[in-house]
Amino acid sequence: MKTFAVLAFTACAAFGAENGFTQLFDGKTTNGWQLVKGHGPGYVVKDGVLVCLKEGGGNLFTAKEYKNFVFRFEFKMEPGGNNGVGIRAPLQGDTAYSGMEIQILDHDHARYKGKLKPTQRHGSVYDVIPAKADTLKPAGEWNSEEIRIKGGKIRVTLNGKVITEGDLAKVTDPAVLKKHPGVRRTQGHIGFLGHGSHVEFRNIRVKEL
Repeated sequence: MKTFAVLAFTACAAFGAENGFTQLFDGKTTNGWQLVKGHGPGYVVKDGVLVCLKEGGGNLFTAKEYKNFVFRFEFKMEPGGNNGVGIRAPLQGDTAYSGMEIQILDHDHARYKGKLKPTQRHGSVYDVIPAKADTLKPAGEWNSEEIRIKGGKIRVTLNGKVITEGDLAKVTDPAVLKKHPGVRRTQGHIGFLGHGSHVEFRNIRVKEL
């Protein structure tokens, strides 16, 4: 019975049934999401996975807005893959500036060698807070990520290890705030930000705090 309980718990966790979490993707449709500035076919659902096509993409946002939350998902990308997670984002403007973007990037690929700032590596709050650790799996493998934001405190955990942690309230440089007014937003949509790469997502869920 104990073994069964452990297996049952593991199965529930694998499908995002953690206490207090709500599934955002039903594995069949994009219900509950809205495509903004879509390209080509945008995002499609294939074999229970949400796919940002290389010839598609754009911004796929939740219909609902969120303030303080824990956002969990799994992803894998092609070599050199590039996407992002928009948080507290409006539907207008470039999310990396009008809201905030958490990088999804195969940052060690040859195409990026010598071209990236620390604030552009995977898991960073784009151009604002750098990722300080690297637990990204090789392209083509599934990664598990959690983004937690409450007030100004933000933390990104990748494959079980915290890679980014910071306090948005401590971002006070006038030049940064002018470029990134979204840092001061307290609520908005969550979304995937396609940049012309094939990236897949699954097990997408959120818990409001």
